Amino acid sequence: MKRKPLSIAAGIALFAALPLVAHAAEAKKPVHPGTPEEELRYKGAPVPIKPEEAKETLTPKAPPLSAAQFDRAKQIYFERCAGCHGVLRKGATGKALTPDITLPKGTDYLKVFIDYGSPAGMPNWGTSGQLSKDDIETMAKFLQHEPPTPPEWGLKEMKASWKVLIPPNKRPKKQENKINLSNLFSVTLRDSGEVALIDGDTKKIVSIVKTGYAVHISRMSQSGRYLYVIGRDAQINLIDLWMKKPDNVAVIKVGLEARSVDTSKYKGYEDKYAIAGSYWPPQYTIMNGDTLEPLKIVATRGYTVDTQEYHPEPRVASIVASHFHPEFVVNVKETGQTLMVNYSDINNLKVTTIGTERFLHDGGWDASKRYFMVAANQRNTIAVIDAKDNKLVKLVKDGVGKIPHPGRGANFVDPKFGPVWATSHLGDETVALIGTDPEKHKANAWKVVRSLKAQGGGSLFIKTHPKSKNLWVDTTLNPSAEIYQSVAVFDIDNLDKPFEVVKIAELAGLGEGPKRVVQPEYNKTGDEVWFSVWNGATQESAIVVIDDKTRKLKHVIKDKRLITPTGKFNVYNTQHDVY
Repeated sequence: MKRKPLSIAAGIALFAALPLVAHAAEAKKPVHPGTPEEELRYKGAPVPIKPEEAKETLTPKAPPLSAAQFDRAKQIYFERCAGCHGVLRKGATGKALTPDITLPKGTDYLKVFIDYGSPAGMPNWGTSGQLSKDDIETMAKFLQHEPPTPPEWGLKEMKASWKVLIPPNKRPKKQENKINLSNLFSVTLRDSGEVALIDGDTKKIVSIVKTGYAVHISRMSQSGRYLYVIGRDAQINLIDLWMKKPDNVAVIKVGLEARSVDTSKYKGYEDKYAIAGSYWPPQYTIMNGDTLEPLKIVATRGYTVDTQEYHPEPRVASIVASHFHPEFVVNVKETGQTLMVNYSDINNLKVTTIGTERFLHDGGWDASKRYFMVAANQRNTIAVIDAKDNKLVKLVKDGVGKIPHPGRGANFVDPKFGPVWATSHLGDETVALIGTDPEKHKANAWKVVRSLKAQGGGSLFIKTHPKSKNLWVDTTLNPSAEIYQSVAVFDIDNLDKPFEVVKIAELAGLGEGPKRVVQPEYNKTGDEVWFSVWNGATQESAIVVIDDKTRKLKHVIKDKRLITPTGKFNVYNTQHDVY
């Protein structure tokens, strides 16, 4: 069955947001008590696994389904349910939905549950108008059968997808263009399956590069030459920025769904290896840095950190490269394990397993680049990992808000408490500032020293720069257009002062559309901050450039090729972990 293109609401899934639930509020249907819409938008991202890839297994005691009904149910499940309940229905941020649980409940019970939802966050698919009565009955029956299982994806499949478009010995020996690469931006064009490379000096698009579906992140090699981008469909594209017109030089698929990629940064291993983490199958893959040749595949299936229960689908949420050892820091969502993967000898791989907290998501380094701060966002926790001594320092819970979603976070010096790392939240309006200096500010280290109140819940990213005195906070998933079309900015030197609201979408001067504002990103010098104004695929979008010092409009980048721009990554800042 061919899937329909996802709408702008489903497009929010780039940041693990729930598609289609967004329409419930617009239709003024009943909502869930105690479950804000911004939280519903976040949970349950559609997965890019095609329904025909997952083969069904009939369960004798379950109600019968036709082949067409099975196909329809798989489509609905992968697009609307798998992100929360897991591809295998074993449970993730949502509860397990396996036949041992669903068969005793029966079809009528499951129909009511799907129709009306629950206060715990289960969407009201029927009463919100998103699923028809026939769809609800089909899903109620489908959930009583064994879960369809997508195929594994090993070395054979990876090598079949792997292409070296231009071998290393045929590539430029030096930079062949005149672009200031250190101030180049890689901008995700979500719905067109591309990235736009934009010159930060001229504000012009220098290249549109074909990629996988819905690029999640862009990462730089340590040398600053190669750009790695990974789509949600687990396709990695290696882009050579030295070419006269930067373009792909290698491509590979490391699975059916993924989020994370990074490259080796430790001295002596610069550009040697790349690593990618997959959602399906649950594993990570180490590759050659300049060709993407797959070298080592390691499964992440294992036991949860708290209850020590086996989990068959622990997804790799985020990966960063250590600055203290030849290691990758691999964060496994469902088990709550952080893996310090030593790549000095990949044939005799050494992995240090650090039990942190479920459910790991994203995070970033503190200013010293020694401590990795990662959100266990369904546990309202920030885990602090010492990448020098390879151990857990602290699970910061007190003062952390609901569903922290830091992106990489923001590092700055609080005038009262010293160096801090900050995160905003999806579930509430707070911004938590965590002390990060255990030597000169020991009393403040690894605790929330200050909580700011921003515009509201639904924040995806927070950002500052070492040369800036501003702290920018978006609210992309907030249900209010007035809030999601603007950002809050705090004065770092006067954090007791109220935030200022900057109406980014209004400054873009666009026509109709949701115009969601997402992800502040600085230029290299830290005097500009860029925002995506994310519209529908058939509507005009833009990049708004703000003068960081004056907080006033500096430039608007408009181009018909800017289709649903979302994440932006400045080459220098990404290369050097500046945030």
